[in-house]
Amino acid sequence: MRIIPANQYDARRSVDSGTREQQEAVKAILADVKERGDEALREYTRKFDRVELDRFRVSEEEFAEAEKQVLPEVQQALREAAANIRDFHERQVRQSWFVTKESGTILGQLVRPLKRVGLYVPGGTAAYPSSVLMNAIPAKIAGVSEVVITTPPGADGKVNPAILVAARIAGVDEIYKVGGAQAIAALTYGTEQIAPVDKIVGPGNIFVALAKREVFGLVSIDMVAGPSEIAVLADETANPRYVAADLLSQAEHDPMSAAILVTTSRELAEQVAQEVERQLADLPRKSIAEASIRNNGAIVLVENLDEGFAVINRIAPEHLELMIREPFMHLGKVENAGAIFLGPYSSEPVGDYFAGSNHVIPTNGTARFSSPLSVDDFIKKSSVVSYSLRDLQENGRKIVALAEQEGLAAHGRAIAERLRDFEQEREGK
Repeated sequence: MRIIPANQYDARRSVDSGTREQQEAVKAILADVKERGDEALREYTRKFDRVELDRFRVSEEEFAEAEKQVLPEVQQALREAAANIRDFHERQVRQSWFVTKESGTILGQLVRPLKRVGLYVPGGTAAYPSSVLMNAIPAKIAGVSEVVITTPPGADGKVNPAILVAARIAGVDEIYKVGGAQAIAALTYGTEQIAPVDKIVGPGNIFVALAKREVFGLVSIDMVAGPSEIAVLADETANPRYVAADLLSQAEHDPMSAAILVTTSRELAEQVAQEVERQLADLPRKSIAEASIRNNGAIVLVENLDEGFAVINRIAPEHLELMIREPFMHLGKVENAGAIFLGPYSSEPVGDYFAGSNHVIPTNGTARFSSPLSVDDFIKKSSVVSYSLRDLQENGRKIVALAEQEGLAAHGRAIAERLRDFEQEREGK
């Protein structure tokens, strides 16, 4: 890994918006599925997945078969992880509220869950049952009545069994064997077999990401996620083996993933660089992790922790580890980070799989203004206003003045008509 001083490090990362050809291909697929529904889905499944399917929905028999194929210890780990995720996210639940003022006016907020949510789950080597738990459980806690998964079928026309087991544990209602941009189209517009949803969440390849961006506004989406990122802020107390292992834990995701160490210690920087090379040697996904380290890996040397936190806040990383003396003492200095891991035993994969916090986290520096997936992503809020006669009489003229200032005569008239009645009643008395 290259070691560079802080003043030479550029924290900005480009966002992959796809090639013109990819963008046009996605638009064509969306339009085709909107027009032809299931017929188009069958053709794209035949073309991209090389599978002939008539019915897309996963059957009860397939669920039963999947449970036999997943090791009992994996199923138990998924159940325990699900329990931790529920415990964490149940604390995020919002309640409707109302307040009554002395004047008789009632103000409030009505909280309601979305009705139907679609979760895209990648297939193939990127089939992650942990992501099923992370996306579906908060939706169910929020009260979403219909959580639907779309995922590409394998060569045998079936879904990865671990995905099905995780879906059952998370309470998913329907699963359809459809992948790619065509799945996003089906969730958005609906087809004969797949009813449309209100929101689409979950990761996917560039075609899925472009499709989600294209349909935003017709449905809600969680985010357009970029490659994974980790930043480690470390001082001389950090264990170089731990730091290197944690950097590689994200580098193995994608050649475009970013793994960055920010440190006050040149000795640690050199040790970590050596450890990364040593640990890369026998890593099963060596080629991917090596490309990530080469393209987006860096060790940034800083003079002190304050300069280190300044660099971290510019990066606004998806995952941030504080491997420093007394990390809680410095936690308040973190302004921008998706998820923060404190101390030597809070390795980032703890959050990915088991702690209970969500691993769907903003990337590409968007932690500056956005947050990890939560129960809030699956609710909608309505303002409630019951204005009293007393308050309208007292404040009506102020409302009219504001409406007239903005040139909206009908707004002002809606209030003035009521005020006129009040004045006439008063004069009549």
